[in-house]
Amino acid sequence: MIEIRRSEQRARFDYGWLLTYHTFSFGDYYDARNMGFSSLRVINEDRIKPGQGFPMHFHSGMEIFTYVLEGALTHRDTLGNGSVIRAGDVQRMSAGTGVMHSEYNNSKTDILHLLQIWILTADPALPPSYEQKVFPAEEKRNKLQLILSKDGREGSVTIHQDVNIYTSILSPAQKVEYSSKIYRYAWVQLISGSILLNTEQMNQGDGAAVTKEESLTFTARDESEFLLFDLA
Repeated sequence: MIEIRRSEQRARFDYGWLLTYHTFSFGDYYDARNMGFSSLRVINEDRIKPGQGFPMHFHSGMEIFTYVLEGALTHRDTLGNGSVIRAGDVQRMSAGTGVMHSEYNNSKTDILHLLQIWILTADPALPPSYEQKVFPAEEKRNKLQLILSKDGREGSVTIHQDVNIYTSILSPAQKVEYSSKIYRYAWVQLISGSILLNTEQMNQGDGAAVTKEESLTFTARDESEFLLFDLA
């Protein structure tokens, strides 16, 4: 079964410096029907104005995954990490027992556009940790590129949860297929373009909750980019 959560069904907040869309309950948005999906807890699509961002704040018990779409994100944390995450980079911060961090758009001219994703950790007693890798666009073209996994296989970033996260950039009329165990769950987040997910039409910003499907076919109608979460 495939249930589409349309882009316009997400919660929208404009704080001036930040324009954000929440797929699931977060912050000022609460919807008992949309508290997450399996271990996937947060998908926020953020646009941050130049020189703005999130000052140092505390997290624990979450796997925090940042996927930059445009611009560059400057990260600092109390583990001593300081890095810049650009489009094509994958950042994973395991908050574990607790960590402070800040995220800023240090550009003077460019909007920062990103997805902020939280996944419930399998072990909140783990110490906090950080990892970042680059996945060039050509590695995602017309294929499913594994970017996060529990065992870090195929060069993916390691995440402390039974989840596999893939990304793909599809050219118009191209397709990719994915097979999974029928007892697992999947979430699809369409970043750009438009696709058919099996027979369901998805447009930019749409999400899809997938249950009891043994196979998924992604067919691009336009140049399209998406994330696929394979969840326990």
